[in-house]
Amino acid sequence: MSVLISGSSNVGKTIFAMRLAQELGCDVISTDSIARHPGRPWPDVRPPVAEYYSRLSAETIYWFLKVHHENMWPSIRQRIDAARHGQMPFVFEGSALRPEYIAPLISDGLLGVFLYADTDFLCERMRSEAGYIQSDETGRSIIDKFIDRSLRDNSEMYVAARKHDVRVGDVSDAPAVATLFDELVQQSSL
Repeated sequence: MSVLISGSSNVGKTIFAMRLAQELGCDVISTDSIARHPGRPWPDVRPPVAEYYSRLSAETIYWFLKVHHENMWPSIRQRIDAARHGQMPFVFEGSALRPEYIAPLISDGLLGVFLYADTDFLCERMRSEAGYIQSDETGRSIIDKFIDRSLRDNSEMYVAARKHDVRVGDVSDAPAVATLFDELVQQSSL
């Protein structure tokens, strides 16, 4: 049994995936290993990332993210199919595993979940991790653009997960996350 873990930036996909893979004794694959979109503008902001978030509108930034995910999907799907044909269990995580893309793949041999957090929880998590309070005005502006993009993605993917019947795990609810983890381990062991 293998697992696909979807969710927006900073929701905790990687940590959840690593813990799950360790418990299941399998490999973790990240969409970041295939291609990266201008990501978090911290801890250090590379000049191209600063320019990207500074010059583009929030609408354009989000449009580019979705186009990036759409363009990545054929490569991701190929990796999923290759891993499944190898008949070795795996945990695949990443923002590009959008609920609308993974829903048709979910089956008896491939589980799928979408990790979600409410806006306030996710915003606070990102500001804390980014050192928002210590940043100057330019840094805060760049961080705000990334946060806006991520919150919009979180919200839109949540709607898609509900629409496509992809299981949702609320990461702000620690007992619910622990239950989801245990259920995935149990289902993967069957």
